[in-house]
Amino acid sequence: MEQQLPVEVMKKAVRGISYIAHPLRLHILEYLDVNGSASVSAITKALGAEQVMVSQSLRKMRDANLVKTVRRGIFIYYEICEEYPASIFVCLRKLYGYMTDDFKYLREGCKALLPADYTMMTANRIKLFANYDKMRILEYLLINGPQNVGDIIAGIDGEQVKVSQYLKRLRDDGFVTARRDGRFIIYELTKGVHKTCLECIRKRYYSLADKSLF
Repeated sequence: MEQQLPVEVMKKAVRGISYIAHPLRLHILEYLDVNGSASVSAITKALGAEQVMVSQSLRKMRDANLVKTVRRGIFIYYEICEEYPASIFVCLRKLYGYMTDDFKYLREGCKALLPADYTMMTANRIKLFANYDKMRILEYLLINGPQNVGDIIAGIDGEQVKVSQYLKRLRDDGFVTARRDGRFIIYELTKGVHKTCLECIRKRYYSLADKSLF
């Protein structure tokens, strides 16, 4: 039987994913994923953003270990860290390809930039579930399939009031569905960026021989 990720691993995943739940930061990470290392000026020019905003975003992502700096002579370049942010774009491109029947994004090793409006929508959707308790609930449903509130509370060792509140928010945001089965309300995970991100995070973690590298 599949197990949920260790607490500290999930907390680290939530911290990382909450940092990219911002349209500009997600655009920057995607640009670096597609084009490799780049300077602040190159990123600014490519994205048509303000340099001060790009610099601030890069500094925050460097502090969160999502990007790192490399000095080449007098110039400093940024590149994406070898952690799950890069692999998330692989999953997002496949999700977009399946949603739109655009087979270009389904090719193995595809490095094409996603449409800007889709990237913005993705960042805003991630912001809605980038929370430890919400992701614990979503992960439990991903592993175990449809469950009632009691099973979810027991499965994640959560508080009833808090779990019920988060399930309502997840349902309102379209991340889960709810149906009545006798006296129980059964919750089920929906498809979308939330499911894709969780699958990607778990795949990344379990692919590592040294789990401390996550």
